[in-house]
Amino acid sequence: MSSLKVLNANKQLIIFPVLSGLAVLLVGASIGLAIFSGADWNTDNIRLDRTTVYLILFVFYFVNYFVVIFFNMALIHCTKLYFDGEEVSVAKGLQFSMSRVHIIFSWVLFSATVGIVLRIIQDNLGWIGKIVTGAIGLVWSIATFLVVPILAYEKLGPLDAVKRSAQLMKEKWGEGIGASFSFGLIFLFLFFGWGIFSYAMSYYINDGAGIAFFVLGIVFTFIISSALHSIFISALYNNINGNINEHFRQQMLDGLFQGKE
Repeated sequence: MSSLKVLNANKQLIIFPVLSGLAVLLVGASIGLAIFSGADWNTDNIRLDRTTVYLILFVFYFVNYFVVIFFNMALIHCTKLYFDGEEVSVAKGLQFSMSRVHIIFSWVLFSATVGIVLRIIQDNLGWIGKIVTGAIGLVWSIATFLVVPILAYEKLGPLDAVKRSAQLMKEKWGEGIGASFSFGLIFLFLFFGWGIFSYAMSYYINDGAGIAFFVLGIVFTFIISSALHSIFISALYNNINGNINEHFRQQMLDGLFQGKE
């Protein structure tokens, strides 16, 4: 709700997750079209060895991560401008991300490599691989929680950015922390809500209306949740660095993570 207040005061920020989503769809469609066209549009002709599959996945990870980080950084910068009392504009956000393209590139290369290595481990070690990658993924998500604003404002390399993010999390909440909140859980309930309403529309009106309503609901939820998540991370980073915002209570931010005994 605190993030929503910030978004409501800067409605133009919604354009960033919209552009990010469209770009990701275009990337996925382009890779799919390249594969199908190479097989003469016949799925029976698609023969990909494991190395080729991993190469395609790496390209997808890289381009997808680049798009997402680029627009998230633009949104985070606009949020910081708002917190600092400066004028907010989409152009300023995009210009800022463009000035950090080389930094984004190095981070994306690093994180895409980590992603494909974890995928290889998962695919080749069976259930043990799933457990290992699940544990690593959990640690990675917490350690890199503040990476994007750190890349934006502290201009560190990928590995140093991860170390800095982990350091800030440790200094703020201590070692062995776990999240006491979840954006994903909140929006999972919204998905269920869209599903119930969509089913009702399919039953009382027609299937087409229900499907259309559900798809629009999913798209709307993705856009809003993406924007709120980036605003939240920006607020948290600014708070840790001493910039307290009126929309985010200190007690709430201090209780976001909890130490594990």
